[in-house]
Amino acid sequence: MGYSRSEALSSHMPNGALPRHFAALDLGTNNCRMMIARRTHHGVQILDRQNRMVCLGEGLVETGELSSRAMDRAVRTLEGYAARMKGLADLQVRAVATEACRRALNRDRFLSRVFEETGLSLEIISPREEVELAVEGCRGLLHRNRAAGQRAIVFDIGGGSTEIAWLRLDPVTRGHELISLVSLPYGVVTLSEQFGHARGSIDAVSQAALYEAMIKAVQEPLRQFETIHQIGREMQAGAVQMLGTSGTVTTLASMAQDLPRYSRMAVDGFTLTDRAAHDAITVVKATLCGAEAAPSSLSADRQHFMLPGCAIFEAIHRVWPMQEIIVADRGLRDGMVARMATQARSSRVIPHGQARHGVNALGGREYRGHNASSSFMGRA
Repeated sequence: MGYSRSEALSSHMPNGALPRHFAALDLGTNNCRMMIARRTHHGVQILDRQNRMVCLGEGLVETGELSSRAMDRAVRTLEGYAARMKGLADLQVRAVATEACRRALNRDRFLSRVFEETGLSLEIISPREEVELAVEGCRGLLHRNRAAGQRAIVFDIGGGSTEIAWLRLDPVTRGHELISLVSLPYGVVTLSEQFGHARGSIDAVSQAALYEAMIKAVQEPLRQFETIHQIGREMQAGAVQMLGTSGTVTTLASMAQDLPRYSRMAVDGFTLTDRAAHDAITVVKATLCGAEAAPSSLSADRQHFMLPGCAIFEAIHRVWPMQEIIVADRGLRDGMVARMATQARSSRVIPHGQARHGVNALGGREYRGHNASSSFMGRA
């Protein structure tokens, strides 16, 4: 059961009150994630984390629109999340949508439906803000080792796109500066559909050809980014660390540890070596060919998207062959909660309900996506 307009789940607090609870929702091309946190005297306590595969972008490459079935799945999931938030005192909510809604021609109709049926006001955020929030969510992992270098590559393999951030770290303030980023229109869903990767087993020869074709497509804009920023030269000087956040990377980390079931505590912050990553990719390929049974750490619902995910991972690693990668089971929603908590501490809380759905927080202009094969963004 959803909510009417009069019960809309925007931030609702008495005048002058600071939020006691924060809720962050991230609706991506493949997954829909939620986090609920509570402000305490010592910081922020996470009360609930949820992640559901909704495949919102299914068929988007072919039609340019969100399908009725995909929208139904997303709305049902958001409805459940809204129910979990109802009744929380002094709640501040932020709900964002990313690449699938940036691309979809019928996004306005979908956003209106979400608001009518769930009371949630979704913002479509730009790739830049998506990267900034994801990096903010992973900041603790980037600064845990002061000797690890003062530059970092952070990559997020999503369902509809992949974002790469090139950062300058400040070990004294534990802050960071976004030097530049590239947003690639390749995610595990879009790459799979673009290259016609069907569900089910595929023979080894066909798989190898498909895999290399996907890698080459992703590598091209990455090499352009490398030419501009000369990250490889910084790597040779030992000044760069790499962090990855996505279902692909966390699954590889889980496989590398041979976990009987997924464990966020074991995966978040795990150091994945290049050797362990490629061993896990070999197992993924063998599983999809039917040559091996799927390990327990490779769940059935993720198997179809692992080949394109691994291709994106390998393209990144071929351009920037780091021996160790920090794995983060955190990201966009963590960054949203961190920002809301910071605003609350500085008493500069802007009620989210004042913003219309479909309008991002960068100047109030609706974000209409990008049509280029890749998008490079440096400092404004």
